[in-house]
Amino acid sequence: MLTKRIRTPRRDKAEDEAVASEPSGSDTPANIFRPGRNAWRVTQAERAAVLIDAAVYFGTLRKALLQARHSIYIIGWDVDSRTPLVGPSGEAEDGLPRELGPFLTALVERRPELKVNILLWDYSLFFTSEREALPSFALRWKTPPQIDLCLDDAIPLGSSHHQKIVVLDQTLAFSGGLDLTIRRWDTCDHDPASPFRVDPTGKPYRCFHDVQMMVDGEAARALAELARQRWARAACEELPAVPPVDAPWPDGVEPHFRNVAVAIARTEPAYDSHGVVQEVETLFLDMIASARRSLYVESQYLTCSGFARALSKALKRNPELEAVIVTPFSYRGRIERTVMAAGRARVARILRQDGIRDRVLLAAPRIDHNGAVADPHVHSKVMIVDDLYLRVGSANLCHRSMGTDTECDLAVAAGDDEQARRSVIMLRDTLIAEHCGATPQELQAAIAQHGSLIAAIKSLPKRSHWMQPISNRSIPLSPPTLWEAVADPREPIDPTRILSEEGSAISRSKRRPLLAAGGILLALLMFLGLAAAWTATPLADVADPDLWTSWIGQLHGPFAALVVICLFVLLGLVMFPVMVLIAATAAVFGAWPGALYAAAGALASALTTYAIGRWLGPRGLRQFFGPRVNLITRSFVRKGIPTVTLVRLVPVAPFSIVNLAAGAICIPAVDYLLGTAIGLTPGLAVMSLLGDQAIDLIQKPSLLGITALVGLLALAVGISVGLQFFISRRRDRAERRPGRRLLRETMS
Repeated sequence: MLTKRIRTPRRDKAEDEAVASEPSGSDTPANIFRPGRNAWRVTQAERAAVLIDAAVYFGTLRKALLQARHSIYIIGWDVDSRTPLVGPSGEAEDGLPRELGPFLTALVERRPELKVNILLWDYSLFFTSEREALPSFALRWKTPPQIDLCLDDAIPLGSSHHQKIVVLDQTLAFSGGLDLTIRRWDTCDHDPASPFRVDPTGKPYRCFHDVQMMVDGEAARALAELARQRWARAACEELPAVPPVDAPWPDGVEPHFRNVAVAIARTEPAYDSHGVVQEVETLFLDMIASARRSLYVESQYLTCSGFARALSKALKRNPELEAVIVTPFSYRGRIERTVMAAGRARVARILRQDGIRDRVLLAAPRIDHNGAVADPHVHSKVMIVDDLYLRVGSANLCHRSMGTDTECDLAVAAGDDEQARRSVIMLRDTLIAEHCGATPQELQAAIAQHGSLIAAIKSLPKRSHWMQPISNRSIPLSPPTLWEAVADPREPIDPTRILSEEGSAISRSKRRPLLAAGGILLALLMFLGLAAAWTATPLADVADPDLWTSWIGQLHGPFAALVVICLFVLLGLVMFPVMVLIAATAAVFGAWPGALYAAAGALASALTTYAIGRWLGPRGLRQFFGPRVNLITRSFVRKGIPTVTLVRLVPVAPFSIVNLAAGAICIPAVDYLLGTAIGLTPGLAVMSLLGDQAIDLIQKPSLLGITALVGLLALAVGISVGLQFFISRRRDRAERRPGRRLLRETMS
């Protein structure tokens, strides 16, 4: 199925002039929200509140969760069972566990009818050190069956799921910059000595600033629909309907807005049959163009050149406009320092042009704690325009957030509601006052005295908290580097684009063979590295051909086959890659009889895991592997030899998981065995030759051997890609036939 490339239309000149002509301080300002242009939905919230910093958000969410009756949807870039879900006191005061995972467990045990669905980005290995090991174990296997976790990989390569959404009973929703994960909890004081701001190992972490929004009414129902769509796409199943209930608005939280218009803006990269969505970027540009007096921004990253040019244009057009931009003072980690700091420097240079530089303040919060300066990490994503618009979301002002990652922002339009407009200004002043160590009243008095937001900030006395201007002049001006193209791309980096029409991204089932080919290449590189180590180190004694010959000579005939079969079965139970085992078998026994032994082992492993799947059944398999197993079972549209063969040729999951799924849905054993044998034949032949050639290369390195090995690798990749391309095209044609499509939907 071809991917639609549907981009959100850009603002044209007429629209720019219409917004620019809007009089400052108009009694009935025009609402810039436009569904289909800069918003997915423009909804109404009966109540809306802005929750500043994680201690306030976590405490408020905890109160709301205690009132949930039927459903809880959690969507996150990261979700960690060890998250301290507590308020500013740092302690659990309701008698339930402090950490998120145990808290949810206790909650569903108290209320058996409550169902929790957690959708977590199936994150890149790059973030492994920052994440909880085995989230499926912590959030599904260790929890009651009412708690379900799905790892979501329904995005192109190079993208991430960056939305942070929680929805309760489809009537109350939270969205913003805060994930339910560790190293986020902090109070508005950002006390560096707080005993509660420690990670699960007890190690203190950097002060952390972020913002979340809470809404009910129609806005919450729309976010529930977004969450259900995300779940259906990732888990290949629809969530059950939820009975209507009253919104569980937490006690003690006074709404900042009542009966207010809320726009929901998204970023979604093109994927499978879903077109690209860029409402987030368009809404940013439209909000900047509408600014007349003040623009306040908080963003973790500031690399988006489009934002800088739009703001520069707005400042030149409106002499009274000022902009305050708050970001972290410094970035940690090589990539952030290399990519994000350099990108911010380029944005700063655009905004330091003559005529506007004095009307832009780029600054960061700093804290002096007993003489030691600390830099709170600004993770929030906020934009406030005059007294008219307030925006809280997950999207940074970086290129990734405009077209590569999934994002969700909420924006409030105050309109002609005087109370709502006062709330917008009050929230802006509260955020600035927190960073300056002042009160909102002190800031407002300074604004009244100086007639300028920037002058008021600079006039506040330097206390334990202050705003430090950021200078990036020391960073040399240079074009974007390869690091920036990878870490902050304007669109997904997907090598499978070369195989699709119109440059579209390819779905996870279609890209799986290329991932397998990447695994083959990685195994080859590791093999060659091992060969080099054995050649240049004392390990050369272990690689002595005579020693290997004597060892292998002890294994032959039926005994060797039995050993190989046992290893395939045992390693198959722990999901060890079958293609690696095939190559290793050929490396030890030669292409022949290694290929025969490997074939017997692979089929034995397939039958063993198939039998386990029959025993578990669909329900047991889903409980163990989660809802993504639906993606595999849907691949077996018809229970016959051709279907099994196709699944083997173009795998949708690791070998052992496919075996379990085939058993669970009762594929006939004979069809399963024959289809598996046919489907494994191409890979078996190529990997056996590859393994045999690799061991020869270790023992007798030569240019000819390396050339032959590279040729075999190219053959493996070519077969994998060729088969997936051919079969995908056949499936696309079948999908376009109404009768076939109806049959597939019926059998699913």
